[in-house]
Parts: sequence; structure tokens; C-alpha cells
Amino acid sequence: MTTGEDQNAAIWRSEQAVGRWVAAGDEREAKRAAQWQLMADLLPFGSDQPFTLLDLGAGTGAAARAVLGSYPRAEAVLADFSDQMMAEGAGAMAPYDGRYRYVAFDMVTDPWAGALPDTVDAVVSSQCIHHVPDERKATLFAEIHSHLAPGGWYLNFDPVTADDPIVAAAWQRAADRADPGAAAKAAHRTHDEQTRYDNHIRHMAPLDRQLGYLRAVGFQAVDVYWKHLDSVIYGGCRSPEPS
Repeated sequence: MTTGEDQNAAIWRSEQAVGRWVAAGDEREAKRAAQWQLMADLLPFGSDQPFTLLDLGAGTGAAARAVLGSYPRAEAVLADFSDQMMAEGAGAMAPYDGRYRYVAFDMVTDPWAGALPDTVDAVVSSQCIHHVPDERKATLFAEIHSHLAPGGWYLNFDPVTADDPIVAAAWQRAADRADPGAAAKAAHRTHDEQTRYDNHIRHMAPLDRQLGYLRAVGFQAVDVYWKHLDSVIYGGCRSPEPS
């Protein structure tokens, strides 16, 4: 558990924080490219089929780019609350000009209305749902389900926590062995680094709880489609309309 005020919104609207995040973009995207591609591959569309994707908490659009690159006739709506992130994304999304648009949307506070499409064929989110309080995760998943077209899919790529402290310790042990310098860095964080870390983990939740939220609002085919320690891709689909 973390203490103090939730500063996630302020962090992601900070020129300094976004600049630091963008500076590490190439390394981060190389590490996550396979997972974003898997999300694209899990979608049930033909390679020439037109459809509309919504990328929630899109940032600079990495998940959307994987989908648009795999489906040449797809179009994407990228939703984010940070003007700074959307401005950076405009450059990254340049190869897909004419096939995407950014809209301002705060997943924590904004209702699903106005700029967001009433119906979309697929929704993805990546590295952002863990910033959302649990009660809002549940209502957001309900909104996603209600605005998906019949048969539409939702996929989320995110870190999760473990209910079992022995499992959490095993995850940490393996992560530390993969990155021997990580423990020392964690022990010597600056005040700003610690603040960012505290806000990074503030609303993380166990995997089973989040899968339960999906099932409770009617998602089918709910599964963990990829997992490595605390990093997962999970999701499901809205049932097709009866024939």
C-alpha cells in the first residue's frame, strides 16, 4: 500500500516526466513489441477487414500502431488525458496519418460520451489500467463491454500484483536476477523517483480480481493470453448477437 496523495494525473501532465518517459521510448518499445503484436494477433479480424479500434490511455500509441500495422484497413481512436503525451504521439503516429485521431479522455473522471465513439469493434489498453482505482476499473470494464460491438474484443497489457506473498517474492527474485542492478537502484531512489514509483504501484491489483470484474459485466472468453511474472495480457469478448 502507498500513502499520500494520488499524483498520477499530475505526473503524466508534467513536461519533465513525459520527457523522461519519451527519452526511454526506444528501449521500452523494443522490450514490449512482442506483447503489442500479440494483442493485434488476438483480434478476430481478417487482414483486409475494416474495423474501428479504441486505444484507451493510448499515450504515444504503441498498442494502436501494432494493430494498424497488422490490419491495413483498420482505423483507430486514441484516447488519453495528457496533452503532453498526445503531442509526442502525433510524431510517432505519423505513418498512420488519416487512419487515426486522438481524443481527450480521462479514464478515472470522464464519462464515456462526446469524443469517444458510441460503438467500437475492439478496445485495447496498455500500461495504464494499473493507474485506475479498483472501483473505477470495474465500472470502466462495464463501459467498455457496453460500447463494444457484438463479438468485439477487449485486451489489456498491464502489471498486476500477487495475492500470495510467496508468489510475490518469487516474482521479485526472478526479476532481480534478470536485472542485477535493479535492487540497488530501488534502494537509492531520489524523492522524485520514489514519488513516481509510489504512484506507479498505487492502484495495482491482483490478476484474479480484475478477471472477476470482466466476467461480472458479461465478458466471455476471459483468459490470461500471456503472462511473465507480474506482467500480463488478459481480456475477453462481448458475445455475438443471437442469430
